[in-house]
Amino acid sequence: MARAGGITNAVNVGIAVQADWENREFISHISLNVRRLFDFLVQFEATTKSKLASLNEKLDLLEHRLELLEVQVGTASANPALFNT
Repeated sequence: MARAGGITNAVNVGIAVQADWENREFISHISLNVRRLFDFLVQFEATTKSKLASLNEKLDLLEHRLELLEVQVGTASANPALFNT
């Protein structure tokens, strides 16, 4: 009878080991996917910041050009004689 109990314990240990390996594999997959997601988000943030900085530069340039045009229109409106040539 001791022999049957030993086999049962060995089977239980084998099942526990198998379950432990499956859990470790699952955790490994989750960890890998979390790492990939983190890498994607870091890259996305860097790309987004770069594109926003570029867009900000373009907007600054357009604002400067608009200010210049406003000054020119104001000057031309104040001096209508400039249009009579």
